[in-house]
Amino acid sequence: MRVKNKLRLGFGFLFLVVMFFGASSLFYINQISNSAKGILKDNYESLSYCREMRSLLDDNSLPLAPALDTKFKAALLKEQHNITEKGERQAADSLSATYNVLQASGGSDSKIDTAVKHVRKYLRVVEVINMNAIVRKNDMARTSVDESLTVLGFASLLAFVILFTFAVNFPGFIINPLNRLLTGIRAIGPRNYKERIHFNKDDEFAEVGNAFNEMAERLNEWENSNLSRIMSEKLRIETIIEQMHDAIIGINEKQEILFINTAAKKILSINSDKIVSGTVASISRDNDLFKSIINDSKAGKPFKIVVDGKDSYFQLETREIHVPNMESNISRPLNIAKTSAGKVYILRNITEFKERDEAKTNFIATISHELKTPISSIKMSLKLMKDERVGQMNAEQQQLLEHINDDSDRLLKITSELLELSQVETGNIQLNFIPVDPTKIVDYAIESVNFQAEQKGVKLEVVKDDNLPDVNADVEKTAWVLVNFLSNALRYSSERSKVVIAVKNKGTEVEFSVTDTGKGIDEKYQKRLFDRYFQVPTDGQNKSGSGLGLAISKDFIEAQNGKIWLKSAIGEGSTFAFSLPV
Repeated sequence: MRVKNKLRLGFGFLFLVVMFFGASSLFYINQISNSAKGILKDNYESLSYCREMRSLLDDNSLPLAPALDTKFKAALLKEQHNITEKGERQAADSLSATYNVLQASGGSDSKIDTAVKHVRKYLRVVEVINMNAIVRKNDMARTSVDESLTVLGFASLLAFVILFTFAVNFPGFIINPLNRLLTGIRAIGPRNYKERIHFNKDDEFAEVGNAFNEMAERLNEWENSNLSRIMSEKLRIETIIEQMHDAIIGINEKQEILFINTAAKKILSINSDKIVSGTVASISRDNDLFKSIINDSKAGKPFKIVVDGKDSYFQLETREIHVPNMESNISRPLNIAKTSAGKVYILRNITEFKERDEAKTNFIATISHELKTPISSIKMSLKLMKDERVGQMNAEQQQLLEHINDDSDRLLKITSELLELSQVETGNIQLNFIPVDPTKIVDYAIESVNFQAEQKGVKLEVVKDDNLPDVNADVEKTAWVLVNFLSNALRYSSERSKVVIAVKNKGTEVEFSVTDTGKGIDEKYQKRLFDRYFQVPTDGQNKSGSGLGLAISKDFIEAQNGKIWLKSAIGEGSTFAFSLPV
């Protein structure tokens, strides 16, 4: 039988037991109810009629007046129609006859007394018959209740025994096969591939058992056939790691060294004896460089190591290895979540790139320095040529001078930015930290771009909080950043628009921001906007500069322990901002 049919049969049996017990209870309750109804409906009503007739006889003069006679006969008629007991018919008829005699007795007292005695006699007979019937029926009802309680108690006991037996035994049809499957799975975990599960019944569990046995057989075949291949692959991987020029170290989850190539041993000055006999903790005690690498304190930025008497630069990369966890325990019998199997540390030798970068920086610094002098001379010559004392020039010559002046300004700006960049890259940037009022920085920056804003008709609006605290900053470098923000905002703002410079108190920081109403910057370019030499692609109308201004601004602000960012959306303008500690 299939497991589904077993469940249907078991729950169907429970349903029948509950239905049987409910039907039995309803039957006996209905029987008791009918017995009680019989007592109230038949005998109690007869007693009520007799009490009404006796009251008419006791409370009024005899024979009864016509109106009272009508009431008496009505009660007597109801009694005659409510005959339920043996002898009650004769007593009712006799009562009717004697009452008629009473009403026909006229004014004779002796006849009235005799008739009244007979009427009262037959009333008592009717009452006694019905009272005896009530007592008898009450005894029968009690007997019926006792029998019902006995039957229902037996039925409830039988139902309890059946349900208890079902509750104890039926889950075994499901749990026992599951436990056998669980035992087999736990045996497979430690690679006991000879474990087999057999079920005698033909159901879903038998199919699962057959599938499990087939899986175990294939795993056993795979284990035996691939062991030599695995060992060969392991040897090949170790050979590849050994031949790599980068230093590679493998650490397992127990903080033991799995592998380390010759390059790593040489760089970290670790001999093979320490690796064989020691753990990560024991090697770290005697080797600070190894300890800093294992603790990831060198991650992210390049660092210098002296190798063979020469300064070499390395960059650390860390990779955590995750594998499926097939181990089982009581609380997690089928835990197959991924768990960490250790880490791999790679020291990439970037000495060659570092040397090239330094050569590039030195070259830029030299060229920028050499270019700055002739460009300044060109600016001076242009100024002299514009002097009317040198000579008059026509409109075309004046226009050419303006173009040469603009190009010279651009070359001078690029040269200055390259010099600033070379200082940042070589670490020679000089910062003069002093407490300064943020308003002075803003005023200095506005003064530098005020002429440019007036030429374009752009209004510069300053919004600042009251009682701004001083910031600890380099005034010249910070103002340079703000001037760069304002220059970009003016370049991309339309004529007769507005640029807002805001200064806000943020508790431990002061925030400077420049907001323009230009066309905005696409989100895909915003992450790269502070990279060196990057410029947002445009239609060429506003393209100018070297793409270094924002990169240098970022270096200046971060060197002062500040933060720099932007917010922009297409069609909504841009906001460039930075914050400095108070």
